Amino acid sequence: MGCGKSSIGRRLSELLCCPYIDLDSVIEEMVGRSIPEIFAKDGEAVFRQMEHAALTSAMGPSLCGQRGSTVSSSSPYSLSSNDGNPIRTTSVPLTESTGIMVLSLGGGTVMTRECAEMVMENTICIYLRASVDTLVTNLKDEADGRPMLQSSVSLRERIEELMSQRADTYEKTSHIVVDTDGKSIDEIATAIITHPHASRLHTLRPLVRKESRRRQPAIMRTIS
Repeated sequence: MGCGKSSIGRRLSELLCCPYIDLDSVIEEMVGRSIPEIFAKDGEAVFRQMEHAALTSAMGPSLCGQRGSTVSSSSPYSLSSNDGNPIRTTSVPLTESTGIMVLSLGGGTVMTRECAEMVMENTICIYLRASVDTLVTNLKDEADGRPMLQSSVSLRERIEELMSQRADTYEKTSHIVVDTDGKSIDEIATAIITHPHASRLHTLRPLVRKESRRRQPAIMRTIS
């Protein structure tokens, strides 16, 4: 959140010649509503369920099968809103062919245990670390459109609060940590690609799909 992950993710996808996918956009496509609308109508708890479903879908049918998820390329995912009414969503199969992508996560994705485990086990997770000063500067003009920043305290205080809750988890779930303050998009992308752990970027570990017995790459670059 506010670390430039969208711009950096798109640049990485160009350098690595693979798709770039934003998880929030996947959720919006599945549900047919914007993230602020989802938070306003259904609350954060339901949004996190949607986020887990979208992440499972993004990782492809092979992982869906392993995790026992109800998300698939052919069936909708059913959730319940705060008022008990079902929320019908459309599945978004994303990795049927290549299985390799740059996947941009939301700031709270890895705070859900199931999502964190999925990310750690099946991706190369990259933490784009930024100072509170940088985050305040980057988010000051768009805070109104970000549900997690809505608070009675100042923007700086809210960011400090979120980072105090999340920073330790970000560190623990990441394979690569890159400090972004004062660096250009190309400098950050280069730091990721040349990181010692980035050798896995070029070595795909296949998973065998139970349905077809075909191999499907499962390594993905993840920005959190």
